Amino acid sequence: MTVFEYAPAPESAAIADVRASYGLFIDGEFTDGGGEPFKTVNPATEEALAEVATADQADVDRAVAAARRAFETVWGPMPGTERAKYLFRIARLLQERSRELAVLESIDNGKPIRESRDVDLPLVAAHFFYYAGWADKLGHAGFGPDPRPLGVAGQVIPWNFPLLMLAWKIAPALACGNTVVLKPAETTPLTALLFAGICRQAGLPPGVVNIVTGAGETGRLLTGHPGIDKVAFTGSTGVGRQIARQVAGTRKRLTLELGGKAANIVFDDAPIDQAVEGIVNGIFFNQGHVCCAGSRLLVQESVAAELLERLRTRMATLRVGDPLDKNTDIGAINSAAQLARIQDLVAAGEAEGAERWAPACDLPAQGYWFPPTVFTQVAASHRIAQEEIFGPVLSVLTFRTPDEAVTKANNTPYGLSAGIWTDKGSRILWTAQRLRAGIVWANTFNKFDPASPFGGYKESGYGREGGRHGLEAYLDV
Repeated sequence: MTVFEYAPAPESAAIADVRASYGLFIDGEFTDGGGEPFKTVNPATEEALAEVATADQADVDRAVAAARRAFETVWGPMPGTERAKYLFRIARLLQERSRELAVLESIDNGKPIRESRDVDLPLVAAHFFYYAGWADKLGHAGFGPDPRPLGVAGQVIPWNFPLLMLAWKIAPALACGNTVVLKPAETTPLTALLFAGICRQAGLPPGVVNIVTGAGETGRLLTGHPGIDKVAFTGSTGVGRQIARQVAGTRKRLTLELGGKAANIVFDDAPIDQAVEGIVNGIFFNQGHVCCAGSRLLVQESVAAELLERLRTRMATLRVGDPLDKNTDIGAINSAAQLARIQDLVAAGEAEGAERWAPACDLPAQGYWFPPTVFTQVAASHRIAQEEIFGPVLSVLTFRTPDEAVTKANNTPYGLSAGIWTDKGSRILWTAQRLRAGIVWANTFNKFDPASPFGGYKESGYGREGGRHGLEAYLDV
């Protein structure tokens, strides 16, 4: 049998012009930070990419003051039709510069260029286009005839989808007439800072968008600032709890999109090959760095052996390596700290008696890498079945009846997403109505649209982002 290998197909890193150092973006200008600068690292090579400023208390004060001035004098009073023009302009610039942004995202984050180019960037532009359309129609959104913006939004985003999470936060806030101060994750700040340049290119008034970089302390200063009217956070459940305590008793609005431990449920009448593709996309997309990843596979006992055999065959074809190679399926783990957490939980899974399997995989010598991994013989009490791993690790459990499937799926402190695979529409509806998850996919997984709301229950947070529902968090209704 002839085996055909893919030839390397690298994207040029030179497309992304990475500067030696980056400052804060406050009141329409790049400025130095008062804190100790830090290095952002390419996770595929462990090489430092750039030095980035850290915002201290004085910097956060300046950013919030600039956002307040812009809200009161320019952006808040501006008619929705005029705000929409800026959002449309930003969306078009994102499309025009999408290749540059995709390459920078893959270099800074570690995700495959195929994903950043074909998934992230189209969705980023689509969110700005979508909310630009809402800017002059807020009175028809169902929140009263004359809803008003809240004021200044403090937004903190994670490292797994740096530019897409920025779009989820900034686009609806601006459409509603708010101004923002955003803090990107310290490991992935570069596309947010390039977006700041796009705001200038679009002629956005100074102070409408401000970007302050730094680690957790900068985020704490921002979410606790008395000049903030609305806090939006996407990240870990632990930090979400801290923010909830911090803003309790204040007038601030709060939305939290936190962790997940989604169940992908495969019934015995499901199209097996289609389900296998959905399982692979659900857990190995973006190296499993997805809060709604299908990290638990619940498969009906009668088809478990067949499905697992086909899943292992499919996993053996996944290509791990250079994120800038267009053939790569699984890129680099975002940081040394995240890789250590994945390794710790995988070791715990083996210690508790689960059976680990991974395809033969040559990992690069430099960088942070982990092979696609599946665990069988998993009990619901195991750490790998309860804790969010946030990596390319799948835990498999079996069930016999639909009731058992629902019980096992809901046996988690999280409630962000779920997937159902079956040939029967009635079974989809029956199961979906009983799952405590904010979004339920049927015969697919990880599909997003700007018009569709997203959010969770229990320890996955509260509030919704996306769609008409995403406007409510930024309006005084």
